[in-house]
Amino acid sequence: MKSALLIHGAGGGGWEWNLWRGVFAARGLQAHAPDLQSSPAGVQATVFEDYVAQVRDALRTLPRPRALIGASLGGLLAAFTADEADALVLINPLPPAPFHEGLPHRAWPDVVPWRRDARLASTRKSMPDANDASALYAFRRWRDESGAAMRAAQAGIAVAKPLCRVLCLVSEDDEDVPAATTLALAAAWRADVIRLPAAGHVAPLLGASAIDAARQSMAWLSAR
Repeated sequence: MKSALLIHGAGGGGWEWNLWRGVFAARGLQAHAPDLQSSPAGVQATVFEDYVAQVRDALRTLPRPRALIGASLGGLLAAFTADEADALVLINPLPPAPFHEGLPHRAWPDVVPWRRDARLASTRKSMPDANDASALYAFRRWRDESGAAMRAAQAGIAVAKPLCRVLCLVSEDDEDVPAATTLALAAAWRADVIRLPAAGHVAPLLGASAIDAARQSMAWLSAR
């Protein structure tokens, strides 16, 4: 692989990939981690398709062969745009239909107030295997998210089975996207799987297992 596009999850930003970018750079892979942008009309007017367009535009600027890597909502966006990628890595992705039926039910407001309501204690709780410095770094950077984009994902978005090779990273203690749901998706798509024991939803990017997860993914991409 010559390059990789890293798509962050809901409420986050390209900063979530700092550890991954370091691992990739050390191995000569160009890694780009843009911040998804809200609609000019505001976060409440932002829809899933706004993010899709940004991912496609960013991916098309990268040299091939290129990998597309996404976490959580970013995983669903990556899967949706995988027709222009040469390898796909999904990290605890919000699953496409019909696998979305395995998600816990959530009601999303028009603006999900992850920045407004951010608390260091709740950030620490969501990152139980991260150190205090990492939790503080994340706490200062959460952003509010589009409820429309989250509702679309919750309702189920149809995604064609990718033609490229697929790797799924599965956190076994994920309370947002159950491990069984991601494993079912991986089986249907004949994807390779890396299981992360005692890891939560954001652990592969922000927890103690992040560097190891990045290294295993880099090894998989190198083998492709």
